[in-house]
Amino acid sequence: MKKTKITRYDIAEHLRTQEEMAAYLEACLEDANGDAAFIAKALGDIARAKGMSQVARDAGLSRESLYKALSGERSPGFDTILKVMAALGLKLHAEAAPN
Repeated sequence: MKKTKITRYDIAEHLRTQEEMAAYLEACLEDANGDAAFIAKALGDIARAKGMSQVARDAGLSRESLYKALSGERSPGFDTILKVMAALGLKLHAEAAPN
């Protein structure tokens, strides 16, 4: 019997455009349910798609600290989130929640 090779799915390989990255982050924000580490992980996925080294340089962070901050194992500071979003070319906005 022939063995089937299974590879791990990596969303970063499928985020090619700014629009796809923004849509992915928007979907994660909707599903996060208040979990900041989940959002950090989503930003990490986007950063890997763009190139972690370049994002780290643009955000003014070391690559290692960026990997740690966006691993999903911790909740990074809001200042880090804002730096990363700017480096990714993404904007954060707010809208009124439905009552």
